[in-house]
Amino acid sequence: MTLLYLHGFNSARSSHKAQALQTHLNSLGRGTEFFAPDLPHRPAQAIALLESMLAQMPSKPTLVGSSLGGYYATYLADHHDLKAVLINPAVAPYRLLEPLLGPQQNFYTGETYELTARHLAELQALEIDALHPERYFLLVQIGDEVLDYREAVARYAGAKQVVIAGGDHGFQQFENYLDAILAFAGMGTT
Repeated sequence: MTLLYLHGFNSARSSHKAQALQTHLNSLGRGTEFFAPDLPHRPAQAIALLESMLAQMPSKPTLVGSSLGGYYATYLADHHDLKAVLINPAVAPYRLLEPLLGPQQNFYTGETYELTARHLAELQALEIDALHPERYFLLVQIGDEVLDYREAVARYAGAKQVVIAGGDHGFQQFENYLDAILAFAGMGTT
């Protein structure tokens, strides 16, 4: 079993959630079963990198996607018949990011780039019409200040869902849900 973590917009593999998953798997002696690439800012390039990684993996991983990474995970789960854990996922990032067109800087790497209409078009091209809810485990916090959690709850209707009062977009107390993520991935610790 393997977990493939997909970080969000202007984030990186050094994000808190990626590090928490890596640390937890390390503590279980399973650290080699975790992958978290730094994704390019261009959606088409991010998907190409992830498709290449999937082609090289000996077995199907479970995807864990946070925010924009949840949107990417949805696309990949649909196209490769994979399971995916979605943490405060972006439902329509091409709309969400439109007001942010212009200069950007990655919070973790410091990389600067220009967010353009081409980015948004590449995101919209990844939209999935009909989901298979059995593939997904949705984790959302009502207090998410960036995304409206209700959009994700509606989008992933029929999927396993945990809706938590309070919280924020970073997903407070993420560590409390690590075992549930591993159980969904078939990597349970019991």
